[in-house]
Amino acid sequence: MNIGNLLKIAYSSIMRNKTRTLLTILGVVIGISSVIAMVSLGQSSQKNINNQVSTMGTNMIMVMRADQHKGGVNMGSDNTQTLTVSDAEAIRSRCKYVSMVSPMVSASGQTVHGNNNSVGSIQGGSPDILTIRKYELSEGSMFTDEDVTKNAKVCVIGKTVVDNLFTDGEDPLGKTIRFKQIPLKVIGILESKGQNQMGQDQDDIIIAPYTTVQKRILAQTYLQMIFASATSEADADAATEEITQVLRENHKLSDSQDNDFDVRTQAEMLKMMNSISGYLTYLLAAIASISLIVGGIGIMNIMYVTVTERTKEIGLRMAIGAHSRDILLQFLIESAILSLIGGLIGIILGLGISYAGSTLLNWPFVVSIPAIAASFVVCAATGIFFGWYPAKKAASLDPITALHYE
Repeated sequence: MNIGNLLKIAYSSIMRNKTRTLLTILGVVIGISSVIAMVSLGQSSQKNINNQVSTMGTNMIMVMRADQHKGGVNMGSDNTQTLTVSDAEAIRSRCKYVSMVSPMVSASGQTVHGNNNSVGSIQGGSPDILTIRKYELSEGSMFTDEDVTKNAKVCVIGKTVVDNLFTDGEDPLGKTIRFKQIPLKVIGILESKGQNQMGQDQDDIIIAPYTTVQKRILAQTYLQMIFASATSEADADAATEEITQVLRENHKLSDSQDNDFDVRTQAEMLKMMNSISGYLTYLLAAIASISLIVGGIGIMNIMYVTVTERTKEIGLRMAIGAHSRDILLQFLIESAILSLIGGLIGIILGLGISYAGSTLLNWPFVVSIPAIAASFVVCAATGIFFGWYPAKKAASLDPITALHYE
């Protein structure tokens, strides 16, 4: 029997009971749509992370204080005082693959202007901090190196700070805000950047000269971090090696001593976050695949019912000359069609869920072509795999027994 006739018979059988057919393919629809949605949202998340990191500067390098260990216990880095301004100057003067350097200190506290107040943090840096961290000024100007030298009480603020402290539409430029009772004159307003990949508001920021934060707010001499910018993204690894060598020499560490600092690049952070996101995507897709297996079992169950209902028909067809392979192929085609219809609907539904999720989370929408292609293959394989045994049972029926089946 040719394939055309088998397809017609399969179509006729499927359409004979539309409700049962719909319920049968529902499991496949749920399974495929779940997998497509999880993979697409996972890739959307990765692309969102890449976009967010690019807004922070792909050639940015962060030098942080290393964690302290006592008696095998990690004490954290909060009380570590290994980074100093001289370290930042050494990096600036001796690292040829570093174009800009900014010391960084920060403090948390309450900011007040008039009757308005908000709880947040202030960051201290050099004028290069804006370029290194890819911030732009929308109004006003950045503080200068002279302001750093004089511990000037000036600052630039983000949009969230403006919204929280200047609720009556007052122009913030030239106004004075107080952070922990220290008056700071607002000389610039930053362009909005929104949330970063960790969900933190990048506009809830106050930046002042690091000397001002060090001496007037924190009363400390050491740094919490050093930001640097490699001459290019390709030179980031070379710059990291240079910084490590310079700081080891500056801290007079012997070859047997571990670094008392950590040097990390944006590329390393991006790789780590993409790795975590990728594992989560695969895990969720694997969990979603369980429903696809359930859908396959549903197909097997309904094919068993179909074989039982059509036992006489099978016996009659075999009695007039149909071969066992024709019967086998007929039922395999029916199960494959059921699976492929469910898969097609599932792909459309999965893409719809992914689009809705990406829009809701403000992520870029990503269509995973490999996932869609794999879904078609999986659907066909599911139909053949779970339809094989019922089809084999139908093909092995004895024609005489089948004709006398009640």
